[in-house]
This record gives sequence, structure tokens and C-alpha cells, in this order.
Amino acid sequence: MSGARPVKRSLTLRGHRTSVSLEDAFWRAFQDIANAEGKPINRLAAEVDAARDLETNLASAIRVFVLQRVKQG
Repeated sequence: MSGARPVKRSLTLRGHRTSVSLEDAFWRAFQDIANAEGKPINRLAAEVDAARDLETNLASAIRVFVLQRVKQG
């Protein structure tokens, strides 16, 4: 499956640089959601980060966020 390997990408959350490893399909969907909401990707990532359980890593939280949005359709 093409694009199945996670790729590390950099984000800035509330002024701090971090990186997440996401598969291309999740990254593209996350970007599409940000664009649809008129938000920069870093702002949307910061919102997901603030809402996640501290035991859940950011990449997993983004994947679940994307899945929930896709299911809402």
C-alpha cells in the first residue's frame, strides 16, 4: 500500500516545535479538515493536542480526530 509508512512532519504548537509521524493519507485528511475550517494546520494540531488524553501521543490523537471527522461525513 503506497503511503502506508508514517512520515515525520514538524508542527509548531503554542510556540513550541514538535514533530509527529503520520501516514500521508492521515496528513492529507488533516490538512483538508484544517482548510475546510479555515484554520492553519498548526492551530488545528494545537486544538487536538489540548483536547487529547495525556496518555495518548499526538500522532494517535490526530488519527482518531481525522477518523471521527470522516465518520461524521
